[in-house]
Amino acid sequence: MTPLHPIMFAGTGSDVGKSIVATAFCRIFRQDGYHPAPFKAQNMALNSYATPEGLEIGRAQAVQAEAAGISCHTDMNPILLKPNSDHTSQVVLNGKPIGNYHAREYFEGEGRKETGGRRQEEGDRRWETGDGRQEMGGMRKETEGRMGVDRDRLREEAHAAFDRLAARYNPIVMEGAGSIAEINLKDRDLVNMSMAMYAKADVILVADIDRGGVFASVYGTLMLLSPEERQRVKGIIINKFRGDKSLFDEGRRMLEKLCGIPVLAVLPYFKDIHIEEEDSVSLELKAREVAEGKINIAVVMLRHLSNFTDFDALERDPRVHLFYTNNTEELQKADIIILPGSKSTIADLMELRRNGVAQAILRAHHDGTTVVGICGGYQMMGQEVLDPDHVEGDIERMPGLGLLPVSTTMEGEKRTVQTTFHFLDFEEECKGYEIHMGHSTLNTPHSSLHTQHSTLHTPHSTLNTLPDGTHEGTFLSSKCFGTYMHGILDNPVVVDYLLAPFAEKGGQRHSFDYAAYKEQQYDLLAERVRKEVDMDRLYKILSF
Repeated sequence: MTPLHPIMFAGTGSDVGKSIVATAFCRIFRQDGYHPAPFKAQNMALNSYATPEGLEIGRAQAVQAEAAGISCHTDMNPILLKPNSDHTSQVVLNGKPIGNYHAREYFEGEGRKETGGRRQEEGDRRWETGDGRQEMGGMRKETEGRMGVDRDRLREEAHAAFDRLAARYNPIVMEGAGSIAEINLKDRDLVNMSMAMYAKADVILVADIDRGGVFASVYGTLMLLSPEERQRVKGIIINKFRGDKSLFDEGRRMLEKLCGIPVLAVLPYFKDIHIEEEDSVSLELKAREVAEGKINIAVVMLRHLSNFTDFDALERDPRVHLFYTNNTEELQKADIIILPGSKSTIADLMELRRNGVAQAILRAHHDGTTVVGICGGYQMMGQEVLDPDHVEGDIERMPGLGLLPVSTTMEGEKRTVQTTFHFLDFEEECKGYEIHMGHSTLNTPHSSLHTQHSTLHTPHSTLNTLPDGTHEGTFLSSKCFGTYMHGILDNPVVVDYLLAPFAEKGGQRHSFDYAAYKEQQYDLLAERVRKEVDMDRLYKILSF
């Protein structure tokens, strides 16, 4: 087939729909006989995923790879920023963390990388020093006597990742970040127009009409680009249109005349298509009322909640009503409470104690509610969380909820792995992945056994058995267990076991096939987008 240029879906702002549009085209190009792959040079998200090689990338690129029908790889997202707070993020390069940095340190190459040790205050910025600093692959450089991130090296790594990907796949479906017209950050840009220029990509500008001001946002964005950058923008997609699109026909013509490039599509606001989301901003808006005739599952709304896609399969299961909350009264009404993953386990555990949620969970469990913990939530369910090396902060010990007989010790090295496993004594092979810092040990009268890689096997200890025969997670009863395994609830055997005590509420008895459901949603998304896009014109743009 005729090779296509790389295509970048760039935005007039954040949350305009770039990720979902890129996902659609990963599936469309695959359907049309091409071999596409997604690429986003730099992503910021708490929702991450483990590649088959045991490395970490943003969840959005993993979803896009799935839509393209290929395995995900770190080359699809070489730089991942995982926020620790409003001001700091863990920087993951080519799938491995290289340290925690303040925003100013990362974007301006100033300051010291955060590590364990004592903290210093200078103005309104904070960094940590100590004897445990490492060079982290040469990614730090001296700037005005301080250490920062070598952005030239980051740029080189992003370019190299793209080149490797482009040598294997065509076309490369690229995604920008935020707005491409942030002129104050232009000289530090790694992901938007500087990447498009390097890749010689055809840029399609995506704008959100639902938020209003679409003419100003599109025209203003283009006018803030340099002449060379504007030449790379070949079309416009108007996204999230509600109502009769014919009412925008005149606006479409006006926009094309004003900007000098075609409006390739006006996409509707998709309400009935469900693709795994990257951002958790809408979780609190989900309906909280207890649903009659459903199994009510409450996911505890943590401040640093991560990997909320662990619950997408449950949310789509017709037997279940799932909602997110940290309201103590709402938690008491749930049949099942799930403590999710957290980027800052100790901080979130301390908050649960402060706001009364910890006590509400214990009361609910005493009254018969099932409580399950995943990753950070699993750590919280134990007897204590220890942080002697200050991986997460100053607090060295925080009592857990005491629901499971485990102790957790935070460690600087992150474990990332995809794996298969057997849940309890079931024969079905399950799939999942681990992304966590720290390990948990099972407290017994005679020993402290590692629950992630121990050989312990008793009815009240082992949750999952890994391919090499070692064990993961802790099982106390059918109504109290915890695991490091993200994606565990994507497996029907696990979900059926979880819901079994409440079967009389769920109505439907057969398992929900989430893998088949996701494939159906990718195809439906591609169908809807293809219907609205001038595909002939787009293929001409990408071919000449």
